Amino acid sequence: MTGSTIIPVVMPKWGLSMREGRLAAWLAAQGATINPGDSILEVETDKIAGTVEATEGGILRRVVGEPDTVYPVKALLGVMADASVPDAEIDAFVAAYVTPSADEDEGDQGPKYEHVDIDAGRIRYAKRGESGDAVILVHGFGGDADNWLFNIDALAEEATVYALDLPGHGQSSKGMGNPSLKAMTTALAQFMDALGIDSAHLVGHSMGGAIAMQMAADHAGKVKSMSLICSAGLGAEIGNYVDRFIAAQGRKDLKPVLEMLFADRSLVSRQLVDDVLKYKRLVGVDPFLKALGASLFGGGKQQDAPGKAVGAAASKAMVIWGGKDEVIPAAHANALPGAKVHVFEDAGHMVFMEKAGDVNALVKAHIAGH
Repeated sequence: MTGSTIIPVVMPKWGLSMREGRLAAWLAAQGATINPGDSILEVETDKIAGTVEATEGGILRRVVGEPDTVYPVKALLGVMADASVPDAEIDAFVAAYVTPSADEDEGDQGPKYEHVDIDAGRIRYAKRGESGDAVILVHGFGGDADNWLFNIDALAEEATVYALDLPGHGQSSKGMGNPSLKAMTTALAQFMDALGIDSAHLVGHSMGGAIAMQMAADHAGKVKSMSLICSAGLGAEIGNYVDRFIAAQGRKDLKPVLEMLFADRSLVSRQLVDDVLKYKRLVGVDPFLKALGASLFGGGKQQDAPGKAVGAAASKAMVIWGGKDEVIPAAHANALPGAKVHVFEDAGHMVFMEKAGDVNALVKAHIAGH
């Protein structure tokens, strides 16, 4: 930040449905020097909690928002500026700030969802950014594009980023026959072809990591790099999460299953549980998940080992793991010779949400190097 620039710190917008959030806590004090990437404050929505990170450096000159208070999206929570900016100028900025209405904010809401048709049916996806290489975010078993709410905008600062609902997931078609790792990989390849994406950096979480590696084995030219987050396909061991997720029929059963995903179990909100239950109760989802689960993880072990098939493409890979992962053992992080490895000891299977700023920085650097 240079000159007399004033940077507002505002209530973020995570996803299309967010209209307001609760300022849970300030993580920086007024007067503190802030570096890009530093966590400034913690926000809670009806879906999940997360931290707001600085995109630029400066001094936190004013703390405006009060903890434990609900504010609309884009409301002014604080002001950053250099020491050279007069206090009177800061005060005038705060006094003149007007929170955009929901209608005014409509053009800057986060991921917009689009659809494309492939052999497996209609695929929903979000696209952010218009420059740089293509980056495709590939979620895990039972997930969807919304899993990447803390990552898609940050990565889109330097790339064109796509986050899709894989077949059978989210709001994509549920009629995929004989789902398997190969079938999912074919679907991803067709998704790329349908959008004219010749090659991309793949960021895969859990099952999505296995898909990324299978893509590198089957369609090497389509893969510029791989960022594998708590990835399946790097060993036989697997916890009982998938079986419990498939079997859960109500809130009481599902909540402790979803808590397995996080080191910080408080991140599993009532709304998150309700949203997952809503998905699980859609027509076609239950048989699809049972078939996919049996194909990938039947008999209590991983049935596919794409990590052994990537060959020289392992040099394009970065592996990120949460040391407290209860779904796939963190020891698998070291199972891909030639790959860079980063383990966050105090995070779980959803490390890309719990450590979003750190993971985003790692992925950006990895992409830049390829």
